[in-house]
Amino acid sequence: MASQAGPAVRPCLIGGDAVATAGSFDVLDPSTGGLLARVARGGAAEIDQAVAAARAASRGWRERSAEARAAVLRRTGALIRRDLDDLADLESHDTGKPLAQARADAGVAARYFEYYASVVEAFFGHTLPDLDGYLAWTRHEPYGVTGHIIPWNYPLQIGARTMAPALAVGNCLVVKPAEEAPLSVLRMGELALEAGLPPGVLNLVPGLGAEAGAALAAHPGIDHLSFIGSVPVGAEVAAAAARNIVPASLELGGKSPHVVLPDADLDLVVPTVVRALLQNAGQTCSAGSRLLVHAEVHEELMGRLDAALSSVRIGPGPQDLDLGPLISARQLARVSAMVETESGTAAPRIGGPGRVPTPPEGFYFPPTVFDRVDPGAEIAREEVFGPVLATSVFKDTAEAIALANGTAYGLIAAVWTRDLDTAHHLATELRAGQVYVNSYGAGGGVELPFGGFAKSGYGREKGFEALAEMCQTKTVVVRVPPRGEVPGQVAR
Repeated sequence: MASQAGPAVRPCLIGGDAVATAGSFDVLDPSTGGLLARVARGGAAEIDQAVAAARAASRGWRERSAEARAAVLRRTGALIRRDLDDLADLESHDTGKPLAQARADAGVAARYFEYYASVVEAFFGHTLPDLDGYLAWTRHEPYGVTGHIIPWNYPLQIGARTMAPALAVGNCLVVKPAEEAPLSVLRMGELALEAGLPPGVLNLVPGLGAEAGAALAAHPGIDHLSFIGSVPVGAEVAAAAARNIVPASLELGGKSPHVVLPDADLDLVVPTVVRALLQNAGQTCSAGSRLLVHAEVHEELMGRLDAALSSVRIGPGPQDLDLGPLISARQLARVSAMVETESGTAAPRIGGPGRVPTPPEGFYFPPTVFDRVDPGAEIAREEVFGPVLATSVFKDTAEAIALANGTAYGLIAAVWTRDLDTAHHLATELRAGQVYVNSYGAGGGVELPFGGFAKSGYGREKGFEALAEMCQTKTVVVRVPPRGEVPGQVAR
């Protein structure tokens, strides 16, 4: 009996065309562990082809007016909104996140294209002050061909946030989607072409990180690299960029703290901490994965947190419950191992494996809270990338600052207090790229510059600063003849 054919292989998108590859790889549905799609397995040859296509399209795209480029981005945003439900469904199946979160991601992806379509027309250079006989000004010029390596946790959101500003200022892109979740980024590329993006301006090469990703990072034809992912891989990307003397922007995760002072409004704190823990099953670089609580309110806060987490609903992303699965069996094994290590010292105070039921199929991990964790423990210092919270207790603001700054990361922090002076003091002292007071944005809106300190990386995405990140500054200096001197006149 002939075997049934599997799903068609999703191709690369290079030079405006669908490009097949010799091999393919399977994309699994994390809610069930079953086959979701088969995708082209691009490698060095396809990266070469994509870079060549981008280089060929570069002059035409960068010489378009900002208004003309903005029009294409604006149409791309409109098409994302047109297909928002389909994109959300695709993202939910591909990543496992609840449907409402996937729908929000699709809306934010559209917003990135809309936002950068608007602000790029106001992205001017500067006229410099009088320089005693010289006129000088600056120009923002695109790098040329930029490489973008997309992570698997927020493919739509992060794909749009790195692609839109790079396109807006006139770069041509080679994008490597995450092997675990490439589908929505591939679809977004198709929508950009439908919106009128010229062939070669945006090229997408799915594949394995060790093949397509490594080839892209090391390619001598790339003028700038953007990477979002783990510290070890980020170090490899940075090293590859350095060998080619190419600038890079790296967003490498965090171990972000909530600092809860005695006067905090716990009615605001608890639901926000829960959302920051459960969003995308904790697989968020800016997840609020540490809870630093003043001794005076510690027990009350833990009791409220226990009550809030006791009703969490766990299940497949398309069922739109509170908590979906982790992305893969490998990620499930990693999170489980970190929790088992900590459990050898102290059992979770709230939730944890075996105490909260999870579906029998798929890569699920229950919400887990460890209390009074040793600040030196792995689970207090390293990114878990799962719905796991480490709690510590402090007695004064000096101790809170020391705890908050006691990891190698510095991406986001939150301060919970009604005292404005204390809030300003802590916002100044905390080592983080974003500090929230009485809120927590997990990266915040598209307008807010985003990036880390220390091992959370360098460079900035989002906001107006992302346009500057994707450009080089050129200074033009012109000699201005003194008053009375006629330009071009020859002395006799």
